Amino acid sequence: MLFIETSTFTKLLPNYLTDEEYRGLQTYLLQKPDAGDLIKGSGGVRKVRWAPAGSGKSGGIRAIYYWKKSDHEIWMLTLYSKSERASIPGHTLKQIAEAIKNG
Repeated sequence: MLFIETSTFTKLLPNYLTDEEYRGLQTYLLQKPDAGDLIKGSGGVRKVRWAPAGSGKSGGIRAIYYWKKSDHEIWMLTLYSKSERASIPGHTLKQIAEAIKNG
């Protein structure tokens, strides 16, 4: 499985996760790529709750990703803490998913 990061995800990553915490998230997604909840109206984009060291899942971060099964890829789209943002509109995520599907 190949992880592909959007530039937004790469830019935000150091603000939320250490390298070790990110490796843990990647390992989890490798084992269970369908672990995240499907976001309604997004065209297959998922949201997984992840707890950095010292916080519980409910207060942790949300990683938004798209699992492109046919190419064995997980596209890491963005991440945020629950306290910063409640959700991303499904139609926005659907546009991203369509762009990934169509290469």
